[in-house]
Amino acid sequence: MSQPRTVYLNGSYLPETEARISIFDRGFLFGDGIYEVTAVLGGKLVDSPLHMARLKRSTGELGLRLPIPVEAVVEVERRLITENQLDEGLIYLEVTRGAEDRNFLYSADLQPTLMLFTQKKALRASPLAERGLKVLTVPDQRWARRDIKTICLLPQVLAKRAAKAAGCDEAWMEEDGLITEGASWTALIVTPDGRIVTRGDSHATLPGCTRLSLLELAREQQLVVEERPFSRAEALSAREVWLTSASNFVMPVVEVDGTAIGDGRPGPLARRLRALYIERALATAV
Repeated sequence: MSQPRTVYLNGSYLPETEARISIFDRGFLFGDGIYEVTAVLGGKLVDSPLHMARLKRSTGELGLRLPIPVEAVVEVERRLITENQLDEGLIYLEVTRGAEDRNFLYSADLQPTLMLFTQKKALRASPLAERGLKVLTVPDQRWARRDIKTICLLPQVLAKRAAKAAGCDEAWMEEDGLITEGASWTALIVTPDGRIVTRGDSHATLPGCTRLSLLELAREQQLVVEERPFSRAEALSAREVWLTSASNFVMPVVEVDGTAIGDGRPGPLARRLRALYIERALATAV
């Protein structure tokens, strides 16, 4: 058997087999919590300031107290990287309101639960990036505050299951005739004349950290970026379609709802920006 991972739970570093959370935790009972996922390359954290800023924003929007400062969170992440000998992969963080007897209202002095663990994953060498993803469009059934990175992910689970059942790799969610985002990704297209289009930040979508870094990189490459919604029809006629996330970086989409995008192969701009993003991530990780 492989050595159990070291995880962090409420101030303690424990083997994963010994970590315990109360059945009365509000994350379990109500989905009352926030999460973050940060990539690790070369044993360092990618886009860490962006993830910590989003963590502070998400917890603030819910009035959920972080039990330790974000600077201390980063130190916990670094220690977990060391203890688990993680060179490449992910760190998952979850903070919930805490545990007490079930009640929709919660005590003012309730102590939050903070948990972190690592996952090994090949991020740079990806077969999906080489062949491209197939996407299925589904109705967006989520709540109105998608800008908050909550642990209430059942609509995303159902969307991904529908995509898998249809022989696809990922789901796009659609609302009022417009694509909001992927089930766990930001959605982007490249128009026939070369403009990169993706939604701007609002309550309708999660402010993606990888998306933000990629758009900054694109602008440095003198590429035109438009932050606006786009339709499924516009995506089907696009030169290229991409998805971005912390756990997969930049991924080309080669098919949407059975229709090939471009020539049905990963586009050159996706390949170029993925390589540039990884190069920058390695250079700036902390």
